[in-house]
Amino acid sequence: MALQNGFPPSNARVSTQVAIVGSGFGGLASAHYLKQAGIEDFLILERASDVGGVWRDNSYPGCACDVQSHLYSFSFAPNPDWSRSFSPQGEILSYLKRCVQELGLIPHVRLNHDVHQATWDETSATWCIQTSQGEVRAQHLVGAFGSLSDPLMPKLPGLEAFKGEVFHSAHWPKSFNPKGRRVAVMGTGASALQFIPAIQPDVAQMHVFQRTPPWVLPRHDGPISPFARSMFRKLPWLQKLARAQVYVHREALALGFLHPWLMARTQGKALRHIHAAVKDATLRKKLTPDYTLGCKRILISNTYYPALAQANVEVITDGVEQVLPEGVVGQDGVFRPVDTIIYGTGFQTKDLPFAHLIHDGKGRTLASSWQGSPQAYMGTTVHGFPNLYLLHGPNIGLGHTSVVYMLEAQARHIVGVIKLAQAKGCDAVEPTASAQQRFLARIEKMMRGTVWVAGGCESWYLDETGRNSSIWPGFTFSYAQAANKVAEKDYAWRRLASTTPAYSSAKAST
Repeated sequence: MALQNGFPPSNARVSTQVAIVGSGFGGLASAHYLKQAGIEDFLILERASDVGGVWRDNSYPGCACDVQSHLYSFSFAPNPDWSRSFSPQGEILSYLKRCVQELGLIPHVRLNHDVHQATWDETSATWCIQTSQGEVRAQHLVGAFGSLSDPLMPKLPGLEAFKGEVFHSAHWPKSFNPKGRRVAVMGTGASALQFIPAIQPDVAQMHVFQRTPPWVLPRHDGPISPFARSMFRKLPWLQKLARAQVYVHREALALGFLHPWLMARTQGKALRHIHAAVKDATLRKKLTPDYTLGCKRILISNTYYPALAQANVEVITDGVEQVLPEGVVGQDGVFRPVDTIIYGTGFQTKDLPFAHLIHDGKGRTLASSWQGSPQAYMGTTVHGFPNLYLLHGPNIGLGHTSVVYMLEAQARHIVGVIKLAQAKGCDAVEPTASAQQRFLARIEKMMRGTVWVAGGCESWYLDETGRNSSIWPGFTFSYAQAANKVAEKDYAWRRLASTTPAYSSAKAST
């Protein structure tokens, strides 16, 4: 088989039973469970030139996972060779590439297929998907776009006149050398927390523009010994046990999010973490949040606070007034000469770009249907959009443990729906309006009193209407239990008698 960047060349392929958009954890989990269910007629459409999703795109210095490696991985593809408790970006990307190979997904991957639009065609009961490589027709469309895939770069007045280098952490230039640079960092989110201490020792000066300080806990990281790794290889059950221990520990953390008063002890630990590293009282005040821990994403680092306490770093709590050719002017009126601006501002989570690309065939996009507040049954299927499935959809995100666990549960649900549609001889399936509303009502009830809505902060978890449409407000096992069963009554099953599915005679192209 001829390979191109480790994958088959992009052969012309106009139809498939299932099209998966994205090759991150969600897309690969869906592909694996489809194969497990005997469905081989599917394609993985990847816009980039390699697989990996967010772990391919984010290669900035210090990039690593905030969930332990044994849990932040597929249950069906354990890796006994993780080098550390919390894996760095390169290891996770290598793991995902290896999964594509070992799970037999190579023939299904189509690289450099950027999806421009997907429109439901009621006549043929298929999705018409316009890509950068041509049209693909699919009966079922699985959107594994990723909720953290499109960088957010707020517009700064005068930025176009800046003579220096400007980039987002998700687009870190491989040629960038921080040595001697005068850097302005916009934002103090999860990515900034990692790259700031990684480049701080090399830069001449760093100005960190912080809107809201994050709560930061110690990172209990360390190498996994060669002996432990060898034992995981010889006795796989030991690694399953290690994974189970991590899962139980992290699942217990959900109690603090559901009952904010339980966060007091952990918040005290975070305060001690600040005081141990930052001796300057003025800086400590800038770095101490005024909301309950957990309201915004909790971050972990042993190096962030020590880096901010160094003489070549300044933390500014005012915003940017204007960018000039040679630097930036803060809202405090101070001009700061810089030659590099780095955005650590996260991703577009409120107005998800992919929602504007999906059309119901009646002139309505998914974005217009949502009207600023994403909604989906089981966080996966959407009323009015037949045969559409969203990985990491509304209310699937987590604040306490591995989202990979949720993605696997979603993937199993998706395959269950597709298989049941086949068994019923149905061409189109979507959740009923009442089922979707009941699910949303359940979410709203579960959300009451949680730290995400009662913690006193404004976070990216909240959508344009102020509703938390990002987080699953409960234990992950409760979601998995519900998702593993397809409730037939919650779906509308339709057979379009005149339809001859375009996928019926298609076979995987190799």
